[in-house]
Amino acid sequence: MKLSRLGLALAGATIVAAPLNAQVSANTAVGRWQTETRGGIVEIARCGPSLCGRLVASEHLRTNPDLRDVNNSDKSLRNRQLKGLQILSGFTQDGNVWDGGKIYNAEDGKTYKARITPAGPNELKLRGCVFVPFCKTQTWKRVR
Repeated sequence: MKLSRLGLALAGATIVAAPLNAQVSANTAVGRWQTETRGGIVEIARCGPSLCGRLVASEHLRTNPDLRDVNNSDKSLRNRQLKGLQILSGFTQDGNVWDGGKIYNAEDGKTYKARITPAGPNELKLRGCVFVPFCKTQTWKRVR
């Protein structure tokens, strides 16, 4: 009898806590993040119900802040500045995961399907895919 009351109490606590956890995770990805490559810093923000992210710094931008998007597959976009360029867009929250979004890679000028999964308050797993299963995952660390 005591065991089933404890089980009911824990189940009730879980149900009550679930909306609180979802609310916290909705903004967990918001902030500035260090990418795994080239010293990149991406600032992720809420864009309505979605998330978006802009490139704010990298090793190359520190050397030349006026770098342009010269590798873009769309020739008409090759003159836009990389600094401040929106590289993340279109993510929809699904539980603790932000899915259905896109990430733009200025190195090859292509856009990939992407998913963002918080792995704690100071770490994100960002997966980009040409198409599943051809994906690559990076771990991004929060910048303080």
